[in-house]
Amino acid sequence: MMELLFNDNAAWFAVPALVGTILFLIRLAMLLVGGGHDLHVGDVQVGGAGDHHGDPGEAFKALSLQSIVAFLMGFGWAGFGAYRGSHLAMMPSIAIGIAGGVAMVWLLGIMLKGMYDLQSSGNIDIHAAVGQEGDVYLTVPSRGEGRGQVRVTLQARQRIWNAITEGEALPTSTRVKVTRVNDDNTLTVSQA
Repeated sequence: MMELLFNDNAAWFAVPALVGTILFLIRLAMLLVGGGHDLHVGDVQVGGAGDHHGDPGEAFKALSLQSIVAFLMGFGWAGFGAYRGSHLAMMPSIAIGIAGGVAMVWLLGIMLKGMYDLQSSGNIDIHAAVGQEGDVYLTVPSRGEGRGQVRVTLQARQRIWNAITEGEALPTSTRVKVTRVNDDNTLTVSQA
């Protein structure tokens, strides 16, 4: 096995492949077990996805640990396969290794972008409720006698807001329409 990996010039591909794969497995284990905490070896930091909430663009930096590991794995295994498996000469194997490394970095970028695109803020602007219909969740007392609550669906999410009315009391389950948003983030509603 050692002869296959390290004899001739195969070590030029086997070493990056093994280093990249080992770092990938360590990183994967750290993510699964410890939530991605950083590992410090002397003055070198290995990791980078700890519990800090930095710039989300950090995952897309060109020379991140993930991209270096991906390049090493892609270069090493593609070059090794070309050199040992296809019995190509050293220069074509290096070219294939570089292509494999670039492909792995590109694939990593596509996957990270896909994960980043899954995020959503979850914030709903209360002003978007104006003009929407809903129903009374908790009786809305008549003008000036207090607040009730209404249930309105916005952006495919059902929300409950405090509400007042300028007319008669609105009992539970009455269909209402939101007419405006007040300064104290309550809704003014009328019967729909």
